Amino acid sequence: MATIDLDNVTYRYGDMLMSFTVRVDSGECFAVIGPSGAGKTTLLSLIGGFERPLSGRVLIDGRDVAGLAPAARPVTTLFQEHNLFAHLTASENVGLGIHPGLDLGAAEDERVAAALARVGLSGMERRLPRELSGGERQRVAIARSLVRDRPVLLLDEPFAALGPALRYEMLDLIDGLREATALTVVMVSHQPEDARRIATRAAFLNDGKILAVGRVPGFLDDPPVPELAAYLGLI
Repeated sequence: MATIDLDNVTYRYGDMLMSFTVRVDSGECFAVIGPSGAGKTTLLSLIGGFERPLSGRVLIDGRDVAGLAPAARPVTTLFQEHNLFAHLTASENVGLGIHPGLDLGAAEDERVAAALARVGLSGMERRLPRELSGGERQRVAIARSLVRDRPVLLLDEPFAALGPALRYEMLDLIDGLREATALTVVMVSHQPEDARRIATRAAFLNDGKILAVGRVPGFLDDPPVPELAAYLGLI
């Protein structure tokens, strides 16, 4: 489990000066919603290390990680593109989360098999990505995240291209894994119903600023700021 604190973090994107101060509690699922271009992916990138702030601190469990490369942070990011290698089997794609050269021993092979079993892919270890459905490929990507054994999982709209039923299935899978493994999850989504389904709290971003944070579902049912109400189509 891990807390996340963005402490007066600033970042410039073109003419927009973004500024984030927010705390994500250990073990919760925290949703980030807002219009396109509001800064949602940038916020995730600052936590994950793909962008560096102009100022401020990015704290994970009290440690400032703002100067660390992505691989050195206790964070895994799951993107919309699952980034599986077409010539590698499901097991091999998952194994990359342990060792980039797939130099795995028996213990590591067991970790890979256990991760695939946990996401419901037992028996599919030797299948190539082209032999898997879209949902199964996302399950492989989730399993690869699991074997990395990092306490923070960032979701950058990984299920946006899936239909509602499959998207909910993937969200429920993530939420079950969060509860079972004490993950701290930060989820960016354009779909408020995603936040309703698994988020404890949500933040609303607009023009590079966090305008409001609150508990779900009340945050969405009774928006605290007019910009959120307008985003949700309530006014």
